[in-house]
Amino acid sequence: MLLLLLSIIVLHVAVLVLLFVSTIVSQWIVGNGHATDLWQNCSTSSSGNVHHCFSSSPNEWLQSVQATMILSIIFSILSLFLFFCQLFTLTKGGRFYITGIFQILAESNSSQMCGYRD
Repeated sequence: MLLLLLSIIVLHVAVLVLLFVSTIVSQWIVGNGHATDLWQNCSTSSSGNVHHCFSSSPNEWLQSVQATMILSIIFSILSLFLFFCQLFTLTKGGRFYITGIFQILAESNSSQMCGYRD
């Protein structure tokens, strides 16, 4: 049972790390002197020096991707917090329904961004 709880904690932390990295990473699309990420577009020289960075376009789809990524991180943090709260307050044999619901909400928000196209 202890191994199962430890694996769930590791899974929660791994999901949080991956969500933070995918939201913060600064180069999603790189090519021909141009680097684009979720938050800004940068032009670079051949040596790799950044010349100009502009905030990303105000397209509705991009703003919805930004919002769903942030919501996904929030729901995942809440899920981890609720898991620890329920771990110490539930009776033996209790179910982690609330934690599961928040984890499903976090996953559904992060998977929605995969369907967006420009």
